[in-house]
Amino acid sequence: MIFNIISWLVFGLIVGAIAKFLTPGNDSNGIINTMLLGIAGSFVGGFLGNLLFGGKGENAARYGGWIMSIIGSIVLLLLIRWLF
Repeated sequence: MIFNIISWLVFGLIVGAIAKFLTPGNDSNGIINTMLLGIAGSFVGGFLGNLLFGGKGENAARYGGWIMSIIGSIVLLLLIRWLF
């Protein structure tokens, strides 16, 4: 259980950092916000993968990986910047 939580936090931090690196602009958010961005971006990326590719079951898991998580984080980051 603890390992799963730590894995999600590390995954979120890596994905959030990559999304911030690939998105131009100035972000002064800390590590916690970067982690939360990556975790939330994973859910957004999984949703977008299902929406675009019509994945069900195993196909949905395939499209919810690293790349879709990064794309979801970028979309979420751009949305946050647009709102604020």
